[in-house]
Amino acid sequence: MANERRRAAHISGWGRYVPTGVLTNEDLSRMVDTSEEWILQRTGILERRVAGSGETTGSMSLRAAQAALDVAQVDPRKVELIIVATVTPDYPFPSTACLVQDALGARNAGAFDLSAGCSGFVYGLNVAAGLIEAGQYDNALVIGAETLSRITDWTDRNTCVLFGDGAGALVLQANGARGGVLSSVLRADGSGGDLLKLPAGGSVQPASSESVDQRQHYIHMDGRQVFRFATRVLPEATRQVVELAGLEVEDIALYIPHQANGRIIESAVKALGIPPERVFTNLARYGNTSSASVPIALAEAIDEGRVQRGDLVVVAAFGAGLAWAATAIEWSLPLPVPKQPRRRILWRRMLYHLARVQSWRRRLCRRVGAWLRRLVEGEDA
Repeated sequence: MANERRRAAHISGWGRYVPTGVLTNEDLSRMVDTSEEWILQRTGILERRVAGSGETTGSMSLRAAQAALDVAQVDPRKVELIIVATVTPDYPFPSTACLVQDALGARNAGAFDLSAGCSGFVYGLNVAAGLIEAGQYDNALVIGAETLSRITDWTDRNTCVLFGDGAGALVLQANGARGGVLSSVLRADGSGGDLLKLPAGGSVQPASSESVDQRQHYIHMDGRQVFRFATRVLPEATRQVVELAGLEVEDIALYIPHQANGRIIESAVKALGIPPERVFTNLARYGNTSSASVPIALAEAIDEGRVQRGDLVVVAAFGAGLAWAATAIEWSLPLPVPKQPRRRILWRRMLYHLARVQSWRRRLCRRVGAWLRRLVEGEDA
């Protein structure tokens, strides 16, 4: 690998959160005309997690972000950029990233959401890494999070068997040491936008009683066409990103593809010639969590000891857009990370509690200020 020293984005923290609610193939077989065996054979999925009534994309993002900041031992006030990749934000606006920024107390951070379908997290990772390399930021937080259960048609057996909820996060920090994010590939083909979409709720088809009756607020997908697209672009993007890093596919120590479908992953791995022991999958446990898929898998792989210092880790994803992306990373952090003192963990927890109090105080001040302005304006009139 290249020996020259350069300012690069290095992963210093990782975290994940999945809901406790589990929906198994057996559960689905009682909901739609399908079977446990059919789902497993066609998708490779055994079960998926479903968010509870009090859980949202924002709340799961926060849990994953806090875990990542704890590993990195980074004070949230030092975070300068927060990106949340999602197709299921808490609201069309404000951005979920802004809600996470407020909850973390990351008062010095800019924040925005990024929508690139299931490839959103890899897109966000590349955006943050580029800004760090350019010298604009030193500390960034990239999150992929979805509550796909809220836009899944549970009467459609072709789609409801695929999706699950969850969140994953990475902390990126500037460093001149060897490694970090080496190369990136971002691609799109909007001519395939109709193959995977949420038809209603935007400016083309605003929400109406008719759009609700026609079930247009749920995921619509042409599974066969998406399968063909995915089996082509995953190996293609992987080869491209490795070549850009000046390396070979044989150098990959761990390959983490988007966890969408077992047959897609098998096809891509076979085309690349990567040994199965160098591929990480958790599809069977979580299903397709869209933009949360890659960060959840990466966090699990690290925690399971699948990554070591100096390893070439490649992540690749595809999704609605159509969009696809890949990133090559030379792992630079010594593992395992030493257990941090309890007082530091408690200190960060105190900061999160303080952030809630400060947010409440700012909201109260705005309300009081607005009331006083109305009172003064009324007296002037």
